[in-house]
Amino acid sequence: MYINGGFENLKIGDSEFKWGSKTYIMGVINVTPDSFSGDGLVNDIDAMVKKAISFENTGADIIDIGGESTRPSTIYSKVRDISWTEEVDRVMPIIEELIKVITIPISIDTSKAKVAQSALDAGVHMVNDVWGLQKDIDMVNVIVQKQCPVVIMHNKEKACYSGDLMSEVVGYLNHVTENIISKGVERDNIIIDPGIGFGKQFHHNIEVLQRLKELKELRFPILLGTSRKSFIGQILDLSVDRRVEGTAATVALGISNGVDIVRVHDVEEIVRVAKVSDRIVRGI
Repeated sequence: MYINGGFENLKIGDSEFKWGSKTYIMGVINVTPDSFSGDGLVNDIDAMVKKAISFENTGADIIDIGGESTRPSTIYSKVRDISWTEEVDRVMPIIEELIKVITIPISIDTSKAKVAQSALDAGVHMVNDVWGLQKDIDMVNVIVQKQCPVVIMHNKEKACYSGDLMSEVVGYLNHVTENIISKGVERDNIIIDPGIGFGKQFHHNIEVLQRLKELKELRFPILLGTSRKSFIGQILDLSVDRRVEGTAATVALGISNGVDIVRVHDVEEIVRVAKVSDRIVRGI
């Protein structure tokens, strides 16, 4: 519910998210061999646990676990689709360990209903779906059953837009969110994401970042995921492991335009960026 210029607070796990009070940091842990960001970890539970604990200690508010690469395929590299069973086999061991040792909420980054169900049954607190519950028809039922927070992202198969880009992005998110609300998803559990790098070319990503404020008309908390992405590499001509400053610039810009959560790989550095940005933008 949108009230008094802000949103109802949202309980995720044992944490209360007071929208507008600060920018929340989602730290990424990729349980994949082919992550675009070069930080994928597979079968090294100790390393993943250590990373998650470090994220929490340096200021992360959520840990996002992903078991399938969502980077786009190219003519040089084809991303391999994996089954739900393989994805479960990747993510469940680390989920089971993290639930024992960290106190902040855990999110599962998946578009597969059976993966989401397994993770939520094990104690995960929210779902981050890059296809906005549209890829697997059973995902809506899982979210309704669990009544958990969910991130709905704008995405499409081809980066082709016939009209105004942001009108399409906003229209898509409005259609999807209203549809899932009609099916029983609680409005206060919905977070939206404009989908930087998904179904968008370089100039599309730039335009979305320039026009982020237009998402506010939908009256949902906004998550922004720009971390280490290729458009930053194109601007700076830098490899994926050297894009922290570029990421920081997009995070500061996002905060100034009203985003509520930033999803990042470099948690310690971006926590500092968010604190300074929040002091200037939010006065806190």
